[in-house]
Amino acid sequence: MCGSAMFPASPAWPKVRVLQVLWALLAVLLASRRLRAFKDFQVCTWHAVLNEFHMVGKEGVEDRFFEQKPVDKVNKVFQTLVDSPIDRNEVYMGFPYYLKINYLCNQKLSQDLVRMGHLTGLKPLVLITFQSPVNFYHWKIEQLQIQMEAAPFRSEEECMAEEVCSMSWYTPMPIKNGSVVMRVDISSNGLGTFIQDTSFHVNINGFLKRNEFDRVLYAVGEELYGLAAEHFVGISSRPLWYTVGQAPVLILGGIPDEKYVLMTDTSFQDYSIVELSIDSCWVGSVYCPHYGFTATIYDAIATESTLFIRQNQLVYYFTGTYTTLHENNRGSGDWVRVLASECIMKLCPAHFPDNGSEYVMALTMGKNEGFIHFGTITDGQVSFEMLPKSWSVCQQIAGTHPSDGSVAGVPEFIPEARGLEFLMILGTETYTNTRMIARGISFNPYNNLVFIWGNFLLQSSNKENLIYLADFPKEQTIKYIARSFLGNMAIVTETEEIWYLMEGTYRVYQLFPSRGWDVHISLQQMQQSSLYASNETMVTLFYEDNKLYQLVYLMHKNKGKLVKRPVPVEKLLMYQQYTTHHELERKGNYSMLSFTNFCPFSVMRLRNLPRPQRYTRQERYRARPASVLERSGFHTKSSLAIYQGLVYYLLWLHSKYDKPYADPVHDPTWRWWQNNKVDKDYYFFLASNWRSAGGVYIDMDSYEKIYNLEPEYQLPERIFLDKGTEYSFTIFLSGQGRSYRAQAELGSAFQMHTQVDVGVVLADPGCIEALVKQEVLINRNSVLFLITLKDKKLCYDQGISGHHLMKTSMMVNVVGSSGFCFQETHLQPRMQGNLLVPVLIGCPPGKRLAFDITYTLEYSRRQNKHYFDCVQVDPEMPCFLFRDIFYPFFLIQDLVTGDSGSFQGSYVLLVVGGGPTLESIRDYSKEEIYHFNSPQDKWLCLENSPCYDNVPRGIFSPEFFFKVLVSNRGVDTSTYCNYQLTFLVHIHGLPLSPKRALFIFMVSTSVFVGLVIFYIIFRLLWPLMVKGCTMLRWKINDIIASDSYYTYTSISGISSVSSVRQSRQSSIASSRIEEDGAEPREAMEGQLTT
Repeated sequence: MCGSAMFPASPAWPKVRVLQVLWALLAVLLASRRLRAFKDFQVCTWHAVLNEFHMVGKEGVEDRFFEQKPVDKVNKVFQTLVDSPIDRNEVYMGFPYYLKINYLCNQKLSQDLVRMGHLTGLKPLVLITFQSPVNFYHWKIEQLQIQMEAAPFRSEEECMAEEVCSMSWYTPMPIKNGSVVMRVDISSNGLGTFIQDTSFHVNINGFLKRNEFDRVLYAVGEELYGLAAEHFVGISSRPLWYTVGQAPVLILGGIPDEKYVLMTDTSFQDYSIVELSIDSCWVGSVYCPHYGFTATIYDAIATESTLFIRQNQLVYYFTGTYTTLHENNRGSGDWVRVLASECIMKLCPAHFPDNGSEYVMALTMGKNEGFIHFGTITDGQVSFEMLPKSWSVCQQIAGTHPSDGSVAGVPEFIPEARGLEFLMILGTETYTNTRMIARGISFNPYNNLVFIWGNFLLQSSNKENLIYLADFPKEQTIKYIARSFLGNMAIVTETEEIWYLMEGTYRVYQLFPSRGWDVHISLQQMQQSSLYASNETMVTLFYEDNKLYQLVYLMHKNKGKLVKRPVPVEKLLMYQQYTTHHELERKGNYSMLSFTNFCPFSVMRLRNLPRPQRYTRQERYRARPASVLERSGFHTKSSLAIYQGLVYYLLWLHSKYDKPYADPVHDPTWRWWQNNKVDKDYYFFLASNWRSAGGVYIDMDSYEKIYNLEPEYQLPERIFLDKGTEYSFTIFLSGQGRSYRAQAELGSAFQMHTQVDVGVVLADPGCIEALVKQEVLINRNSVLFLITLKDKKLCYDQGISGHHLMKTSMMVNVVGSSGFCFQETHLQPRMQGNLLVPVLIGCPPGKRLAFDITYTLEYSRRQNKHYFDCVQVDPEMPCFLFRDIFYPFFLIQDLVTGDSGSFQGSYVLLVVGGGPTLESIRDYSKEEIYHFNSPQDKWLCLENSPCYDNVPRGIFSPEFFFKVLVSNRGVDTSTYCNYQLTFLVHIHGLPLSPKRALFIFMVSTSVFVGLVIFYIIFRLLWPLMVKGCTMLRWKINDIIASDSYYTYTSISGISSVSSVRQSRQSSIASSRIEEDGAEPREAMEGQLTT
């Protein structure tokens, strides 16, 4: 279940009361040091906006993030880099956006300070973290980061200065397939002005579109401009529901009598008010009575690519356009109504995805009351199923009914706590006359804590035994709760009170209204903060990155604005402790204000933390911009485009690295620079002499994968444990005063005992175990606790890397520290004494099995004494000779740490497909796989084998491509990883079948014998053929000469007699000479002259 339906609005927050003199004095004491620091030191923060690719250098431009196609304008710039290490035959693309970075001091942008920062060497370092996708069947699960250095760029506005008037820093804003949520962390390189690190989200908004005028609009409705006070003032707050860590766009309804919602893709750093384009058609019926129509959007849920809303009993969804998630799905294009025949009373979210899908729940009333419509969202496709199949929830819970607000296992009345902080519900307690009214239930899959709430708060860690938290007053009723799912929980009541609970403890703290809140408000007024006002209304309360935030509507001088502000939980608890536990001690002629410190330690530090990547599975790349050959150091549009192309190509290499055949060097960037590393000094020489093409120098070492990240002095965000893996660290605690004592035990010497104790709570003690070793340092009044967390090898079978991981957690608590221990930092206090580490058990992301082609070829050559490749050599897929023994070797490669070693476990090798050519490869059916792989002599290419009787192509021996599956599932007990590898083996020199060999032999022999016989006959008959041809030629000549003579005689008959006679004599003489050639030339001349 989730929270109750929308309730009537409560009054706006009361104005701050006049503080007592002691409280005011306390506020001054607490603020004096901070105010002096503000006066002497400017507080500077990073400020970043998005600019489209073609808008770089424009001032006052801030674009929305919805374009997802790469930019093809980059490649032509790379064609000018004739003397650079890049391959100009490759196609380089770019991302559609830049991240434009400046910094603000005291919330103001000063170009003088920005220029000073640039001249003193300041450069922003940008770390982009891509959120893993929901559907791990479609996309690879990985924890990917890329660290970039921002490049300085002059603005394009008119400038009278010699060098620069205004400038900014730019980095590409990369996009990764399968990820629509990105966290941006900006830090300084340590030079120039001190600027606080900044973290925020930049998410893709797939609910935007361009109209015919190239204007960006919302596809879900019409965007409104301007806030109306009546939409927020006096309106009750409502919960913000979304899939944790996966929703790029958040949506919040609850604006009365309007189809308005608040939408944001920056977690309410900025926002839009949108009037939804839904039909709002509602007709009452017998099973769904018409109690009254309203346009209010009561429930709103955001998932990775789909938005859900409920208006009255109607449910709609809208799927955004996310080509990076599902390329073939262009979004729903409009709101789609579902469950049209049902009467829906409530929409509830499922906060975490599972099995590659996200889920929502629709609670019904009317004819199907007690049933739940369970919605599944997979790749933007929505389907609903009614559960349970036969009996409703109400029918299965004996003796209860949802109308009376009770839940199974929950007492009917609130117990009498008798001054205790908590009470275990055993059934023997004394109860008050106040009836328990349940409003909701919430479950945290990491620590297995279930909270049931209403006008009470119950907690259970095993879904059976209940603990009543007595600090929460029974006079209040919880409206909704906000959980960080990392150990913190905030509670909002019907009267807009805010309470806080650290999960795993039993004390509930009131944050608002409280004395601590009054002190905090006084300090904010003294600092003239723009985030607070005397008239304000809370819109919602939510967690982001384990920090609590309010969305508040402020009214100041009849002007309203909506702001997101942090809720300083640590400060409020500190102030409340100081205002409650203090004394005035008389010191001579004056009184001294002293405070009681309830924290059991003075210093807490973490030591001996292991290198994080092995456990966090965080892959990180580093990319720096190309160096520009310009003395001022400013980049141009061309150099920024080159930066875009290099970052794009780096991430493209990362995406293509997951291939079956392992490279000789285990690094995705190895192929990029393998042919140009030898010329590294040459490229540096050109740059040193300002002769690099395009005016830029590309340093090959600036684009790399980082494998040796150092640990930060805090526990990681999450850790992954493979089978039997251990994670160890040390906690150093310095005690308050005398924290150690000596005790004598029977039969032993004195032993030192500390009053500072550490407890470790495991969410699943049957799956993981924790060992704690204590070492007392007497001379330092300190103690060390060595904590080792270990997987017990019991709760997981085998799975694909990153798939179906089991969620659990470890909580470390210093006894007596909850709510009392704080560490002062330059930003704000930080709570100490409680550490929660989410743990994911299974096959960690980033591990894979690869075919070690390099060592396989080397070993085969050594064993077989030779190696013959195919006639047409393919360097990506070498061939193996059929008659040689095949010795395959495999590697276990860790894409995160860079480790690569031979696979020593057991595995099964199956041929699952094949074909004589790459185009004809087909996958075998299950029956064929079973038949072909048992017995193994099928792959001797004997009869009934797929490679049997293969027809050769041309004059070379037959070839065959085997599609091979290698898996360790069920045969390797050393790991939780189900390593699966499918690759092709190219075999040549296959033998022919006996029939085909005999046929080819007979045909070949017949052809050969025929050629021999033909040759013999040809040699014997050749002389006769030559003589016959000669005689034939003579006869042909005689015939031609005879025809010429008669033709000539007939033509000469019309001439004179003497001429005829002379011509005839000449012709007769000539013909005679040509016929026999026996008369001498002198006789012929004598005849001609007579």
